[in-house]
Amino acid sequence: MELTFKEFLRGGKEQLSAAGFAEVEAEHLLAHTLGLTRMDLHNPLTVENALTAIGDISIVEETFWKLLDRRCANEPLQYLTGVAYFRHLEIKVGPGVLVPRPESELLVESVLTHIEKLSGAISVVDLGAGSGALALAIATEAPNTHVIAVEKSAEAIYWLKENISFIDEKVRIVESDVSTALDGVKCDVVIANPPYIADGQELPADVREHEPAIALFGGADGMKAPRLFIAASARLLKPGGFLAIEHHESQGDEIAAVLNIDFQDILLHQDLTGRPRFTTAVRR
Repeated sequence: MELTFKEFLRGGKEQLSAAGFAEVEAEHLLAHTLGLTRMDLHNPLTVENALTAIGDISIVEETFWKLLDRRCANEPLQYLTGVAYFRHLEIKVGPGVLVPRPESELLVESVLTHIEKLSGAISVVDLGAGSGALALAIATEAPNTHVIAVEKSAEAIYWLKENISFIDEKVRIVESDVSTALDGVKCDVVIANPPYIADGQELPADVREHEPAIALFGGADGMKAPRLFIAASARLLKPGGFLAIEHHESQGDEIAAVLNIDFQDILLHQDLTGRPRFTTAVRR
């Protein structure tokens, strides 16, 4: 049984590699099939117990190969397993919501560093919250925050509600366009990951074919949505309030120019590969 298990795992890695995907994804898919963590695959006893509980390895093999075929057809890995890992959280994702990216973890880190300098209860608004990854990371890591997640997509809100119900029910959901959300409300911090990709830009097939265009594309130059998000942030933030906004690596100067109207202390931040990834600023 163990030999067969190793053989079809090896076969899965070869299939993914031939299709241009990372071999390690086969481990994620097999672990999902068995109801285990990826690290559990390295424990023969745990694997044997899981296979014994299922009773028929052919069921495992059939399910695994179907998942491999779907991945090779460019379906996102996180949609197949139903989970995206973000900081310390397991975020539920699926069709209709953007998969949270590791690069956004640095934006969260910057916001948490700012919040540590503040005292009392801190109000945070996440504009375009999607799955809720950013909002929930801040809510769970900074317990002195009151977090509101703003999202207009009904498909994304399904996943947002799922994650909030399982991770932190105190996060409030507002179903609204960012331009009109929370009229009359003032907050201490705004986080934003707007659609910022230019409409004509080429994307990897799994992103282009499966992830929601509404969460990806920001107009002809990619700046239409960021401008709207910045305007909403200026309206929502108290004087001295803090904004962190993610953007394309080529948009740093344009973002700074828009921010300069209502913000100061504008700072461009790089991701772990040295690419400009997000900007922070303070409301005048």
